[in-house]
Amino acid sequence: MRYEDTISFMLARVTTGFRNALQRNMEEIGLNSGQIFLLLELWKSDGQRQVDIASRLGLSTPTINKMVKGLIEAGLVTRLRLEDDARSTRIFLTDRGWHKQDQVEDQWRELEEEVVSSLTEAERLMFFEILSKLRRSFTGVAEEEE
Repeated sequence: MRYEDTISFMLARVTTGFRNALQRNMEEIGLNSGQIFLLLELWKSDGQRQVDIASRLGLSTPTINKMVKGLIEAGLVTRLRLEDDARSTRIFLTDRGWHKQDQVEDQWRELEEEVVSSLTEAERLMFFEILSKLRRSFTGVAEEEE
């Protein structure tokens, strides 16, 4: 078998390249690539429990805890225990965290254009559908359910 001729090999190489590009873009605004996905979850629904964020992102709770610590240090989120549920903490965006959304969107748009610049509109649509199918095969969750 020639690994270089497999879709899995190509996907791994593309994923590595994309992750590096994402990291570069987000470093320009003082974030790392992993933190972005946690922020995306909070922008959708602020005040989530860490365990729920971990589940949504498919990451371990200790990994989320480390990401939260970095975001707290950056002044983007805060961790609070609610009076009605002393056992769990919730993560809330700070004003600075809410304002970071515009910068992330600008960097994401730039990254998106870089990633798909060589594709036609039809190829972009097909590629998105293919990636969605591959993602479902790993997560078992349809995009609409997220």
